[in-house]
Amino acid sequence: MCGRFVAASSPTLLAERFHAEDTIEATVPDYNVAPREDVTVVRERADGDSRRRVLSRIRWGLVPAWAKVPSVGDRMINARAETLRRSSAYQVAFEKRRCLIPADGFYEWEKLPPAPGATRGRRQPYLIHRRDGEPMAFAGLWAVWKVPEAQVGTIGGDDGWLRSCSIVTTEANALLEPVHNRMPVVLPEGAWDEWLDPTPVTGARAAALAELLVPAPDAWFEMFAVSERVNRVLEKGPELVRPIDAPGAP
Repeated sequence: MCGRFVAASSPTLLAERFHAEDTIEATVPDYNVAPREDVTVVRERADGDSRRRVLSRIRWGLVPAWAKVPSVGDRMINARAETLRRSSAYQVAFEKRRCLIPADGFYEWEKLPPAPGATRGRRQPYLIHRRDGEPMAFAGLWAVWKVPEAQVGTIGGDDGWLRSCSIVTTEANALLEPVHNRMPVVLPEGAWDEWLDPTPVTGARAAALAELLVPAPDAWFEMFAVSERVNRVLEKGPELVRPIDAPGAP
């Protein structure tokens, strides 16, 4: 799964890296992005016979069109790759609304046994990031939800729609497996066009997209233990991504 991630790259850098139009305002680096927060995504929009790739800011936690209240999205921060095509929550998004979610790293937690004399175990957080320092591209899905008239302006955009997203997850690769059995799908650049293509998905193309949703190679990543301060959603600083045995680590 993916319950927190790092979003430190500027929109300008992301627009260059993902070959997208920089259509959003500057953002503050966030080293502990949590569900319900707005995140930067890369989407493609039809423009006549052509397509435009743009950056957008939307809420993390997918709210399906059929939801009665937006809090449904709190349970939909991750979408399992194995069940997308038969899920009432994700099927439409998989067929019509796919996106990339840039991230500079993500956290996973290892469950540890209780210490002597303790009744409960700990959860040790780990940071996973690309060895080459490049932003990674999570496979994402997005949806639109009609905001009740009385809540327009307080939820979602001023146009009366809430746009939200979910990170697609798959089985962990060998590097992550000792810590957690799931990980985000991290797509290689060669798969970005296919994943973002807004053409409706049917038949063989659906199967081809599903084949992209596999664990990324171990060699792409580095993983190390970080401070348990990550567990507090209000902690947002760069010290969170330092190894716990590094000088200056919290």
